Amino acid sequence: MKVSDLMTEKVITLNPDDKMDQAFTFLNFERIRHLPVVEKNRVVGMISDRDIKKFLGSLTSKPPQFKNEERSHTIKTRKVRTMMKRGIVTISPTAEAAEAATIMIQRKIGALPVVKDGILKGIITTSDILRGFIRLSSEKK
Repeated sequence: MKVSDLMTEKVITLNPDDKMDQAFTFLNFERIRHLPVVEKNRVVGMISDRDIKKFLGSLTSKPPQFKNEERSHTIKTRKVRTMMKRGIVTISPTAEAAEAATIMIQRKIGALPVVKDGILKGIITTSDILRGFIRLSSEKK
């Protein structure tokens, strides 16, 4: 089974200059956990729900004089580029799904952007791989 058989093609992406509140909105209301950050059609980073939780946790651990207005202002003004993970591992749509699963296990990550000729074509997540496993298992019965 190929990555292209399992990947999600319609990917919500961010730009490095987008604000963190936009990432927060996507991750909380679109029920996704990973957002590729794309600049000039190239994947330059990734933001996850964990990154947002860590960011918000650091804001709530501030001293009591750090007011709620300041917290909301920070997430509204901070750019994605300051929080995104860089040096993202990608995978080709023609790669085997097992290769994607192996990379995710080895690197302890939950998603890989799917890239062809440097252009984002989709994303494959652990959930996509599990769905593929279920599909294979049910076909063998």
